[in-house]
Amino acid sequence: MGGLLPYEAWCALIDDGHIRRYRPGDTLMRQGEPGGFVLVLVAGLVKVTRDESDGSQLLLAVRGPGEVIGDISALGGGQRSATVTALDHCETTALAAGRFRELIAVHDSIDVLIRHAFGRLREREDRWAEKATLPAGRLVARELLRMAAQSGNATIGPIALNLRLSQDDLARCLGLSRSAVAAELQRLRARGVVSTARRRVVIRDLRRLEALAEHADAWPMTAE
Repeated sequence: MGGLLPYEAWCALIDDGHIRRYRPGDTLMRQGEPGGFVLVLVAGLVKVTRDESDGSQLLLAVRGPGEVIGDISALGGGQRSATVTALDHCETTALAAGRFRELIAVHDSIDVLIRHAFGRLREREDRWAEKATLPAGRLVARELLRMAAQSGNATIGPIALNLRLSQDDLARCLGLSRSAVAAELQRLRARGVVSTARRRVVIRDLRRLEALAEHADAWPMTAE
């Protein structure tokens, strides 16, 4: 555990904080609130969303164990830029922002956090570029691969993604209509690449999904 931070820094955050547990649907942090504390995500998945001025809601990311949540506002001050909601049962360790800064400085990990923050920005920019250039099938395939990586699943055998995300959530994340997302998932199911249930996707053929995400002609995506 502690994929983001060096092991010693991760252990220091865990040992110094106090445990907070959340159930699916609970709000861990809310957009616009002061950044007075951070949460170290030990177990579970969360979604990161942002409310826009036009009333719409954007799904920015899904994060898994090893993430530090609220680090940007804790380091830079200011309000939370997004809302974080538990997708399943989550265990976290909470630390006051000041104490978090102290521990990160002691363990010389500020640069690591800054690089990670820039990585998040690049990820977001990549998503915007993909939305503008890629067809729906490749968008859905790439997002499933991202979620598999973020969930910490092994890459041997079927990968179960207990998304607890609605098709509306996925549509908002990808800039697609709900019907387009449903159609692409159906095409993936028909070819044995995934199986689905309520808010659950199992990747049955990871290599084929990777090929589809990268190459438009990996296999036809027209309706059968």
